[in-house]
Amino acid sequence: MKIPSLPRNEILRLATLNDLNILDTECDERFDRVTRLAQRLFDVPICLVSLIDENRQWFKSCVGLNASETGRDISFCGHSILGEDVFVVFDAALDKRFEDNPLVTGEPHIRFYAGYPLNMPNQTKMGTLCIIDTKPKLFTDSDKQALKDFGKIIEETLVSMYLSEIDDLTGLSNRRGFYHLSTKSLSYCSRHQHNAFLLYFDLDNFKELNDTFGHKFGDEVLVKFANILSDSFRESDAVGRIGGDEFAILMIAESQKNIHDAISRLESVFQSLLKNDEKYSKLGFSYGHISIDDNNPQSIIDLIDDADKKMYVNKRSKS
Repeated sequence: MKIPSLPRNEILRLATLNDLNILDTECDERFDRVTRLAQRLFDVPICLVSLIDENRQWFKSCVGLNASETGRDISFCGHSILGEDVFVVFDAALDKRFEDNPLVTGEPHIRFYAGYPLNMPNQTKMGTLCIIDTKPKLFTDSDKQALKDFGKIIEETLVSMYLSEIDDLTGLSNRRGFYHLSTKSLSYCSRHQHNAFLLYFDLDNFKELNDTFGHKFGDEVLVKFANILSDSFRESDAVGRIGGDEFAILMIAESQKNIHDAISRLESVFQSLLKNDEKYSKLGFSYGHISIDDNNPQSIIDLIDDADKKMYVNKRSKS
């Protein structure tokens, strides 16, 4: 078995995938509609929108396969994103790269595979739209073009999500929007010599609650926490959902006291939430904050990384 190589732009590719904030999200009709149509058109049992994460391929849309992800090392799609054109394996049992692959020798017994690599504007590839059959299959140039056409629809949806600066679930700025808004705020602070602080939040025990009560409840938690954050800070503060259950705030403030006052308001409302619903009893949050030094300018990405480290110190102190 041949393990797929890493793309030359792997670091940028993973950062772009993270910015999409799409991994481990619920079903989406925009993707499912395309996989259903492609499955019928090509008369295959399986059609997937597969996104290649660091160590796994995760299926944003899946028709005909009872799985949500597999390892990246055994994925056909990991090979597909290394090229520009449709990647076709006519008979995996006769292909030395795949003949002993566990997805070929065991379930789902792949024999035919065709995958179109999904491109982003920065020349990275997020994954594939792919079709799979349990028997060898011919695939003509016309078939390739049809798969490309379906893939372009998925691409357009991903690009639209990537270029958007608003998080669909919470209504806050997403990672991209927060970077943009915070950069402008920092420029304003520098010109007018205002103090600024970056705060980074992470929900405690969120994964456990999400696994126990389901994604719908998990989404409800994220929305409620986003609303509490927005209410606890001022309209002039940039608030964003950076990814998953992580949030960031750029606060223009006179001193640390302004931060402590805001955190006190946040904790007060948060405690009320815990008392009113037993499901929330294990939920908590950790945070870290840093003062932004105008004499030592840093990018928003570096500032977030520093605040994130402070947050983990806070989280570890609770265990």
